[in-house]
Amino acid sequence: MRWGTYFAVCAAVISIGLALGVTMPLVSLRLESWGYGSFAIGVMAATPALGVLLGALVAGRWAARLGTTRLMQACLLFSAVSVALLAVLPSYPLWLVLRLVIGIALTVVFILGESWINQLAVEQWRGRLVALYGTGYALSQLAGPLLLGLLGSATDLGFWCGTALLIGGSLVLLGRSGAPRVDAHSASGRGLWGFCRNLPAIAWAVTLFAAFEAMILTLLPIYLLREGFSESLALTLVSVVVVGDALLQLPIGWLADRVSRTTLFRVCGVVLLLSSLGMPLLLHTPLAWPLLVLFGASAGGLFTLALILIGERYRDDALVRANAHVAQLWGAGCLIGPLFTGAASQWLSSHALPLLMAAGALGFVILAWRRDAFATPLAGNPASS
Repeated sequence: MRWGTYFAVCAAVISIGLALGVTMPLVSLRLESWGYGSFAIGVMAATPALGVLLGALVAGRWAARLGTTRLMQACLLFSAVSVALLAVLPSYPLWLVLRLVIGIALTVVFILGESWINQLAVEQWRGRLVALYGTGYALSQLAGPLLLGLLGSATDLGFWCGTALLIGGSLVLLGRSGAPRVDAHSASGRGLWGFCRNLPAIAWAVTLFAAFEAMILTLLPIYLLREGFSESLALTLVSVVVVGDALLQLPIGWLADRVSRTTLFRVCGVVLLLSSLGMPLLLHTPLAWPLLVLFGASAGGLFTLALILIGERYRDDALVRANAHVAQLWGAGCLIGPLFTGAASQWLSSHALPLLMAAGALGFVILAWRRDAFATPLAGNPASS
């Protein structure tokens, strides 16, 4: 196994998490200070999702023409320029366009980077290696709001910090090789319905976690502010959710290499359902802190286990194609989650975020207990699931 390449690819993708962890809450807080409501903020949060859907359609063709490494580097640099322009051009309509561009570019990096990581992972360590990547990414998002708390939302330092991080992510990929073989149709996005039909629980888990991630960094700070928390405490509580996501992914990955991965998958769904339902009741009590840890851990566990279950079933072109479907589902979750939650928060209930997450978790639990939920045969050792 190419350990140097594994850590370089992880670092490149993790640089995105840290950059987004700084800039996404900053965008929401800036819009809040400009007087925009929850729905307008939700629209801004959902805009990159359109970029995700577009990025999933072009990733394979671009990778076939430019090469995986060069394309990932180019997309990271293009995203860095776009983040810098957020600071230079403080305009809601222009920010929508820039966020769309960022969504396209970073989706290509995610599709190719996560395919590369899963291709490198040996089967007996797949759970731990994918979880290590997931932990690093979650920690980067944890550090993002904390770093923003230090930098403050009144200046543009957060945007410039995000720009520097994305440039650094591009540089660590210099000279790396060994990516999955990609042809022009590998990540074209075709066959999404078949993927969802064959692996419905995995498909819904990806969609649900995408909605979770988009809302946690954009709408959760606003939700907490409107529940009476100060800005610094709201950002700290957002970080607690990400702590749960980060710190428990390695134990989940370790368990995934030792027990039934599908059973562990279902348990994460049940914990997410219960923690979402408990949030409106316990948010202003000391129990809110462990509850938010479980909330983040169970949501992150769904995505980590989804990647593990995909990685044990696909290789090369099929793996890149599967990750393109993951990106499409991610785009759908990022689009639907903030839009529905922003609208519901403004016009129906202030607790729309946790209640909609609970509804999504209930849908996953129902799908995960279907007999055909994991029907696609394994590419490797059948005992691993």
